[in-house]
Amino acid sequence: MTKLNLTRRVMMAAAAATIGLGAPAMAGGHQVVDSLHFLIPGGAGGGWDGTARGTGEALTKAGLVGSASYENMSGGGGGKAIGYLIENADSQHGTLMVNSTPIVIRSLTGVFPQSFRDLTLVAGTIGDYAALVVAADSDIQDVNGLISAFNANPAKTAVGGGSVPGGMDHLVAAMVFQAAGADPVQMKYVPYDGGGATMAGLLSGEVQAVSTGFSEAVELAKAGEVRIIGVTSDERVDAYADAPTMVEQGNDTTFVNWRGFFAAPGLPADKLAMYQDAIAKVYDTPEWETVRSRNGWVNIHNNGDDFRSFLENQEQVIGDLMRKLGFL
Repeated sequence: MTKLNLTRRVMMAAAAATIGLGAPAMAGGHQVVDSLHFLIPGGAGGGWDGTARGTGEALTKAGLVGSASYENMSGGGGGKAIGYLIENADSQHGTLMVNSTPIVIRSLTGVFPQSFRDLTLVAGTIGDYAALVVAADSDIQDVNGLISAFNANPAKTAVGGGSVPGGMDHLVAAMVFQAAGADPVQMKYVPYDGGGATMAGLLSGEVQAVSTGFSEAVELAKAGEVRIIGVTSDERVDAYADAPTMVEQGNDTTFVNWRGFFAAPGLPADKLAMYQDAIAKVYDTPEWETVRSRNGWVNIHNNGDDFRSFLENQEQVIGDLMRKLGFL
């Protein structure tokens, strides 16, 4: 069985204790950074946009950062912003770029030539677990029921998702099938353009299950449209404790679509320390909790070297699976 263990508990205190050197005198003993510019590799309203603006909101309202500005730079699946940050590194010491799991997937598939290794790793900050859902009136009761249906009739047991073949929704479903001993290459995956089309495919019976983000699945479950048959957390999530984990059903799959921040290569150590300090401290503030709960985020804080280990592990496991599925 393949375990994709990418989750981590929140680690707030350790980083702040070791990175005070080089930080400016804090205004009122509180402010850590004068100003921050957030570079967003996608358009307004997307997950990256919401993460950057929400993080900036919490940091400034909590008084840890004096002011924040934002710049959307779409293009190349995120590659345009990455290239810009690298090419203009010397003038971008005040910039943090948001990114997430696609920086690993798109680097592996050659959508852009760079990888996370070409940037300064600041911190992973939040995540959204994945989930498999079925229609509320489905005969499939749990993950093992889905696998049994697939084993009985692979051609008639399809999984839908909102990403392209080889994208996150596809890969998560393939991980679950592989962990159950089923052939992920034989799994029929149907891509849809957007959540509405995906739900229509599920309710019409075109697909028997859908792979999606946990926060999206929770809203659909609360509305009575779907039943969550498995979430890729290592234990149940308070936001919807009725959802069983894959692990408790004997399926050794854990996964989180993390989001976090990167800086230009060659960022001075004192600047990096200040940014990591501000991010570590914001978790303890009510301003962060307001933003986090509003967005349904899960706190997953990976700082510095832990962030690098996290990404290297994700790259290895996702790369192995993509090769098996024929995408690499």
